[in-house]
Amino acid sequence: MKRNFLFSWYQTPRGKLLKELEAEYLQRAITVSCQQTILQIGGLGWENDFIDCTLYKFYTILDAKNLGWNQARKIQAKAYRLPLKSESVDMIIVPHLLEFDTSRFQTMREIERVLKPEGIVLIMNFNPWSIWVRYHFLWEIKMADSLRGHFLSHSRVMDWLKLLNFEVSVSTAFYLDEIKSRHGKAIRTRGSFTSTSYAIKAIKRRYNLIPLTPITEELPLINATSLASSTHLYDGAKPPGHN
Repeated sequence: MKRNFLFSWYQTPRGKLLKELEAEYLQRAITVSCQQTILQIGGLGWENDFIDCTLYKFYTILDAKNLGWNQARKIQAKAYRLPLKSESVDMIIVPHLLEFDTSRFQTMREIERVLKPEGIVLIMNFNPWSIWVRYHFLWEIKMADSLRGHFLSHSRVMDWLKLLNFEVSVSTAFYLDEIKSRHGKAIRTRGSFTSTSYAIKAIKRRYNLIPLTPITEELPLINATSLASSTHLYDGAKPPGHN
């Protein structure tokens, strides 16, 4: 599926509302300090709505087509082959990229590789069971070749994170309601069939094995023969010197 589907969705009335919800969510979700390194995989073009790139000097957008806010620092590269050192990034944001990535599991492996231990990954995806997402997808059918083969369910992403030793800290679903008002809401949840999209925030855990310290000094062994000769057994009698 081409990522143009995402940008065409953001131009719809519901897409504009979702964009506002996601921008508010990202503002709250970016909790690392200004001196730490943040990597966003997949440019959106409206990063200035949720991040101050002049304040976060180590904020970098990586995109194969060099997309992203024009005043942000950018790297043009493939997501499944990150040109970064291992364990060099404090936080990684993946906004609606995995569902358009044919090598998405390899991308997940790369995310795990470059993220520092106890680092944070934040993944945002469409809900594949959303009626509105499916409707817009069918309307933009020329953008893709298969619905089932691209959109990722909440449970599948959770399984991948668990496989890569990530611990999920927060799971959020985005709901849109245009029937009576132009308002939407984001709710912390484990997943929902009625949400338009979802976000998962997880922490990379690194479990190090603690080796057992080898015993360098051997305890002195007791000779059983000498022990028997120095031990006096008395059959019901008191030892000498005792009344």
